[in-house]
Amino acid sequence: MSLAPSIAVPRSRFNPLPLYIGLFCLLWSYAFIAGKIGVTYCPPLILLAARFSLAGVLILGATWIRGDGWSLSWRDAAIFAVLGIANNALYLGLGYTGLQSVSAGLGGLIVSANPVFTAALAALLLGEGTTWRKAAGLLLGVIGVTFIVWHRLSVGTDSLHGILFTLASLASIVAGTILFKLLAPKGSLWIGNGIQNLAAGIVLAPVALTFADVHAIVVTPSLIGAFAFLVLGGSILAYLLWFHLLKVCGATAASAYHFLMPPLGMLFAFLVLGEHVEARDLLGIIPVALGIYLVTRPAKLVS
Repeated sequence: MSLAPSIAVPRSRFNPLPLYIGLFCLLWSYAFIAGKIGVTYCPPLILLAARFSLAGVLILGATWIRGDGWSLSWRDAAIFAVLGIANNALYLGLGYTGLQSVSAGLGGLIVSANPVFTAALAALLLGEGTTWRKAAGLLLGVIGVTFIVWHRLSVGTDSLHGILFTLASLASIVAGTILFKLLAPKGSLWIGNGIQNLAAGIVLAPVALTFADVHAIVVTPSLIGAFAFLVLGGSILAYLLWFHLLKVCGATAASAYHFLMPPLGMLFAFLVLGEHVEARDLLGIIPVALGIYLVTRPAKLVS
């Protein structure tokens, strides 16, 4: 008599998705703090070129050492390289340039508008349905984020120049999200992430060496720690989780988790960088949390 059915039951009860979502949100939101620390001691393009190149070498090197086979077609490899330009080189290149004159909290707030534009484009290009519940959830998320942004701008000293770079960064991550779902590359996400990072490093390296000053780098323990987190936690683990969420949840639902970044980003900015946070900032968390629930809650089955 086979014991397979009794063994399979408890295994099927464990759903790791909430764990993946929580870890992704923590890594992604803290990356703004690590980025802010990094650009304080190193020109942003040099920091990113080194980060992406090292992450790509580590991922593909680990794949080769483990003896894993190459599971991507040339088409899929080319798609991941294009995604590396949108999701890494452009998104973070523009974003880190903005972080030089924008607080880490506000940078996270602007990028958290990703779900709104992603949902609209996903409905147009990907055929993802938009119900009244999703629309209401996205609207609540926008209201919460807008409230926090408005208050931060009214009391802060963030520059318009930095905000414009951050808005361009937002456009890049939206494009990268839609491209991933539209082109749907197959094969190992691990290898694909390595190609994505390496492609971004190759693109950014000559730009960084041309326009950035290597002598402006100030090597400190803070820079080393921030760089290590950005490589291991940001470029490797967070992006792997992000692609997994895109496949499992869909572009609209996965992007809705970016609404969690404002409160988490402000909390980390306060704890690590000492950035000012007022009680009124936190009022925006309520509609944000409600919006995430409405967008990501599974629809009821009709029998």
